Amino acid sequence: MSVRRLAEKQPPSFAFTPENLEWAKARMAKYPPGRQQSAVIPVLWRAQEQSGGWLPQKAIEATAELLGMAKIRVLEVATFYTMFNLAPVGRFHVQFCGTTPCLLRGADELKKFLHKTIGHQDEVTADGTFSWTEVECLGACVNAPMVQINADYYEDLTPETLTRILNDLAVGRNPKPGPQIDRQNSAPVGGANTLTDPSIYQVTTPAGQSSAVLQDGDATEPKPA
Repeated sequence: MSVRRLAEKQPPSFAFTPENLEWAKARMAKYPPGRQQSAVIPVLWRAQEQSGGWLPQKAIEATAELLGMAKIRVLEVATFYTMFNLAPVGRFHVQFCGTTPCLLRGADELKKFLHKTIGHQDEVTADGTFSWTEVECLGACVNAPMVQINADYYEDLTPETLTRILNDLAVGRNPKPGPQIDRQNSAPVGGANTLTDPSIYQVTTPAGQSSAVLQDGDATEPKPA
């Protein structure tokens, strides 16, 4: 990962909207007195949402003032986590996972596709629609390779399926998040392939007869002591 710095061009000011200020104070109230600094991540996230998907310097400073923190401490948080964007992003910001599990599953081809389709990393397309950046593990290794676009995960990707997803977003359609192949969540591809022998789900009755495994409806009320 490269060093993360604030964008050179910055808006002159930032102030939380009344609604977002109320939201932030509610998050701060969840912590004991004197521990309001623990709300720094959700408050920064709200500031980023208000700013159109990125964190200007003035938003970081406003967060520090609200939480009673030194500005440098909030800046440390904002520059550490890649969930915080330090420069303007497109309406659809693609976070590309470039760590080992995704690379082993073909993420290099996705990276080449993003370079070709969107452009250089951390740059916004001319129409303001797309941007992309490489991030550390997003925690969906079993469904690698994958990307996060805004708040949604798109998994089990190929350049072809990622092309379809970006095209759908560009014309206002809502592509289905999650796995892009025929599997449910993180279940094995092709369905279950272990514990498939029906005999292991049989139970033996007191009379020694085999029957199907007990169901919830077979349970009886416990007898009083």
